[in-house]
Amino acid sequence: MNIEQLDIMRNLTAGQQTQRTIARHTGYSLGKVNRLVTELQKQDYVDSSLQLTAAGKQYLVTHHPQRAIILAAGYGMRMVPINMEEPKGLLEVNGEPLIERLIKQLHAVGIDDIHIVVGFMKEHYEYLIDQYHVKLIVNTHYEDYKNLYSLYLARLFLADSYVAPCDIWFKNNPFSRIEDQSWYLFSNHQTNDSAWRVTNRGTVKRISKGSRGDQMVGIAYLNESSGRLLAKLLQVAVGNELMLSQFWEQVLNDNGRFLLKGRLIADDDFNEINSYEQLRDIDFNSIHLQNKAMRVIEKALDTDLRGIKNIRVLKKGMTNRSFFFEHDGHRYIMRIPGEGTGELINRQEEYDVYQELQGTAWTERVFYLNPRNGYKLSAFIEDAHNARASNWDEVTRCMAMLRKLHHSGFKVGHAFHLYDQIKFYESLRKEPSAYRDYAAVKDRVDRLRPFISQHAKPQVLCHIDANPDNFVFDRNDHLYLIDWEYAGMQDPDIDVAMFAIYAMYDRSQLDKLIDTYYQGQCDRTTRLKIYAYAAACGLLWSNWCEYKQSLGLDFGEYSLAQYRYAKEYSSLVLDALEEDNAQD
Repeated sequence: MNIEQLDIMRNLTAGQQTQRTIARHTGYSLGKVNRLVTELQKQDYVDSSLQLTAAGKQYLVTHHPQRAIILAAGYGMRMVPINMEEPKGLLEVNGEPLIERLIKQLHAVGIDDIHIVVGFMKEHYEYLIDQYHVKLIVNTHYEDYKNLYSLYLARLFLADSYVAPCDIWFKNNPFSRIEDQSWYLFSNHQTNDSAWRVTNRGTVKRISKGSRGDQMVGIAYLNESSGRLLAKLLQVAVGNELMLSQFWEQVLNDNGRFLLKGRLIADDDFNEINSYEQLRDIDFNSIHLQNKAMRVIEKALDTDLRGIKNIRVLKKGMTNRSFFFEHDGHRYIMRIPGEGTGELINRQEEYDVYQELQGTAWTERVFYLNPRNGYKLSAFIEDAHNARASNWDEVTRCMAMLRKLHHSGFKVGHAFHLYDQIKFYESLRKEPSAYRDYAAVKDRVDRLRPFISQHAKPQVLCHIDANPDNFVFDRNDHLYLIDWEYAGMQDPDIDVAMFAIYAMYDRSQLDKLIDTYYQGQCDRTTRLKIYAYAAACGLLWSNWCEYKQSLGLDFGEYSLAQYRYAKEYSSLVLDALEEDNAQD
């Protein structure tokens, strides 16, 4: 039975008993409905009174979907800032969580065997087990892979099953008591994001380059044979690292042929809730619109939710998650502290630094900073780029900026205590270091402490986190130094060492950096001290990385590089000092 005939059968089982009412509900012409009814009568599924025959009723029994899979594991980056407090499947529209609406719609057509693949904030979905008797499948790789992997985890339940994302709101129930051929749901909205178009016969054709395709909605029905086939395709796909970065629909693309029939839905029959603004547009009173970050923005900019536009997540930083948005023709950045930052950063001290720097033209313009939770609202620097550690013209300007800071006379009431911070980060990881020779390296770094103290310069305000990424050039080539979370009073030479180890410079590059900062006037003792800072700061950030890794964050070669600085430069300085002592 084809999809159009099934539409007629569905309407008959729903109580639509005339061709005219069926035409109104399906959108088909009256002539087309008459033709389809005649076809069903010839197959003995419908009698002359538009009642199901015994064969028609038996067909319903043998073609009833058995189960459903709901994909709800993803982080939902486009849902920032809501996704800081609630997973997207539990966002409420008109007082009803999206995923509960889907579950109720499935129950309404007799489908109770429902598997939900969860990952991000999985604990928030646990209540559904008791309330709706669903089963949860946990995806531990939700941060690493797209939803192809989630569907792979549910591959045993694909036959006679619906597949649905958790973030779509349907005006009418998209599920049915009767299915036959497998299908994938498209919207009649044309978009550049789709390479497919549904024909009048329900086949799905690949469109030519430059054309617009029918929007892919994300719901599919898989009969028994399609479910078995898809399970095999997923099994093969997860063995390919490139495929793991794809959405599950990619396996339906068989060398330009779409493996399922297409089913069309009107664009105004559903809403995809993929962003803060989409939720606002469908339900302005949703409780999830009023989260902490948005309340801060409303108050700081004297606006309401309607004035906040084009919200976009920024790339996740090492410490924070941020998003930018537009208001009244200007763009802003809202910082939301990341995992574990409450342990790492004293927000009151950060606040004090920004108060001291207030009005300075070479720092970002801050409109709001909360000394308790670290929420920060600042102006977006337009058409900007970060300093490039390989561009020595830019590096020279960065070092000039540091000299300007160090001679500015700014003061705050707290210092950055390097060795205390190393000890603090060690305590946070709560287990021995993963590095086998950590104790020996730590001992060498500790032996550098008297030398550093003996030759430390008078303390000035230092940035501490003098990462090349925190030096930003705007469209007019104006240089800013941003993100003062770790700043405090310290020996200014620590900022030179920090810049070098963040940039992962080798020794010749570090020497060039020192000469650039000191404009060729650096004495040997100061140079050795900066080497010692490189060792101690390398150990500091190595411990920081190990702690963050315990929270599920991995910084790749950066973490190894920091440990190498601790290991190699501690040996270098101690050997040099030993030679000096021998000569004396």
